[in-house]
Amino acid sequence: MKLKDTIHRDLYKHLFIVVLVLLCVFSSARVTGAQMTDVFNNLDQMGIFLQRFLSPDWSYIPKIIEPMLKTIKMSVVGTTLGVVFAVPFAFLATTVVTRNFFVTTIIRFLMSIVRTIPNLLLAALFVAMFGIGEFTGVLTIAVFTFGMVSQLVYEAIETIDHGPIEAAESVGSTKTQIAFWSIAPQISHQIASYSLYAFEVNIRASTILGYVGAGGIGVILNSSLSLMRYDRVSIIILAILVVVITIDWISEIIRKRLV
Repeated sequence: MKLKDTIHRDLYKHLFIVVLVLLCVFSSARVTGAQMTDVFNNLDQMGIFLQRFLSPDWSYIPKIIEPMLKTIKMSVVGTTLGVVFAVPFAFLATTVVTRNFFVTTIIRFLMSIVRTIPNLLLAALFVAMFGIGEFTGVLTIAVFTFGMVSQLVYEAIETIDHGPIEAAESVGSTKTQIAFWSIAPQISHQIASYSLYAFEVNIRASTILGYVGAGGIGVILNSSLSLMRYDRVSIIILAILVVVITIDWISEIIRKRLV
């Protein structure tokens, strides 16, 4: 076997890629002013943070139960509203249902706009319009869920079996009847699965919404960080972790039963 027939024939190409990546990393660090020495210069501050963070204030647990429950309620209501509006729009976003390319294009364009707005920016806009509170968090979660679930559902519709649709059309069924009786039964399990997935994501996201005044456990987390009460921050994070793990476990059980 000749040397050129082995892996060494691509050695120069691999070296070029490595050098190119390193150049990109160093140039990006230079432009942004990032310096690894800052990590070592702040070791004392890191030590103080870890000392407080690794000493949770267990007595603070009763005070975070209510905000945690508000966060869960926000996620439940927001996810439900988002899914309720997402499913009809998902049906309108596919030509399988509408048979109208113009309508489908407009709906998909509107859904794309919704998906491009980050959660925190959306929450900040709603806070400016409706004020601080859980209602703002519910609206933010609902809009985010709408953008995510609607895309997943209309992509699922695009891959369904067209046999039932053709059978319904042959007997003169309307588009609404086709959507209800030929399409919906094929994607009902997927809609349920996507809804559970959205709920899991929203539980995590809703903890951050409090930073802009959208209510829930995020408000307590933000205030604890501002006051440098890292012992409380650690117990809040532990509570969030327990809730997320529990919801993930319950969702997994439900998904397995849906299959």
